[in-house]
Amino acid sequence: MPKHDYSPSIEVLEYLDALWLQRGLSENTLAAYRRDLTQTEYWLLQTARAAKLIDASADDLGAYNEMRNSENIARRSAARWLSSVRGFFRHWLAEQRLQDDPTQYLEHPKQARALPSSLGAQDVENLLNAPDVTTAIGMRDRAMLELLYACGLRVSELVTLQLASVNLRQGVVRVTGKGSKERIVPAGEAALDWLQRYLREARQQLMPAGGNVLFPSRLGRAMTRQTFWHAIKRYALVAGIEKDISPHTLRHAFATHLVDNGADLRAVQMMLGHSDLSTTQIYTHVAQQRLQSLLRKHHPRG
Repeated sequence: MPKHDYSPSIEVLEYLDALWLQRGLSENTLAAYRRDLTQTEYWLLQTARAAKLIDASADDLGAYNEMRNSENIARRSAARWLSSVRGFFRHWLAEQRLQDDPTQYLEHPKQARALPSSLGAQDVENLLNAPDVTTAIGMRDRAMLELLYACGLRVSELVTLQLASVNLRQGVVRVTGKGSKERIVPAGEAALDWLQRYLREARQQLMPAGGNVLFPSRLGRAMTRQTFWHAIKRYALVAGIEKDISPHTLRHAFATHLVDNGADLRAVQMMLGHSDLSTTQIYTHVAQQRLQSLLRKHHPRG
């Protein structure tokens, strides 16, 4: 964030409110947009280029973009910044506060199509077996890991699950994803078995006063994404997994293993909550890479 706890201009705040009302963006996405716009506006003010973001010229934004690029900003971050400022100026153009769009000549950074890292079936098994299920925390974490892998959830979706989100009889989980969009995902027998054990044997110990959160923290309230991120790092060490993993790694493993075993790509798209099939198609490349690796390793003429 900018120094001195800089407060963004009213135009930035009104644009963020409009985004929330019109597009239903998640808190994390809105926070990223606010950060991008506020940092830009603060830089413009500090360099005496413009008092507010809405007053910036194309040259001002180009100079800020060049400064960011000189710091080797990741392409994904650069693309998000451009989306943030472009959306801001187009909003005020539509509101007739501006006559020209100063972002129209800013180039969109080309994204390198990175293939997601994943885990093999044995690594996943080792990770799932890592928690000490003789403790309430371990039982909770085992159920969370099982559900994460069985449903391909985002970590933010996992930690915000409520008791009412799970239908054990039908074997499905109702997930609230990006943009507050809901989807129904089947959980699978193993995950449901561990979830039932957790609810029967451990949850009451973690939340004696009761409540709606499915996976409470040690303090009996909703767990943060960071708490579970640290937990999965710890279990990776216990499982002897040397590669750097995160909760998202299990989401990738879920999708990769489904595609490896012939799952329909559109079904995988629905379970992952991807709005665009092209986002899901990256897992076909992962599967192809794995097949090529197997061919080179095991075929006499590989």
